[in-house]
Amino acid sequence: MAEEQAGAGDGARRQRKVREGRVVSDAMQSTVVVAVVERVRHRRYGKTVQRTTKLYADDQMEARVGDRVRVVETRPLSKLKRWRVTEVLERAR
Repeated sequence: MAEEQAGAGDGARRQRKVREGRVVSDAMQSTVVVAVVERVRHRRYGKTVQRTTKLYADDQMEARVGDRVRVVETRPLSKLKRWRVTEVLERAR
């Protein structure tokens, strides 16, 4: 039984969540706020509604307000920061 538990964590890493969104704030040092819009169907009425989630992401001073970015889940970096910017998909005009 001890062998089963030891082998459970080896090589079986979870896939990290990846999201795309727009940068809504870059006022903080090395942190950006990314708004991720998710379209879901309402459980009762069936109408499509938009849900916006704000994610705090670690950034190396490359993303600006209005940019479309891809963020990936990471270990907790601060009280609110659990995401990291991996690439800027589209620059703001």
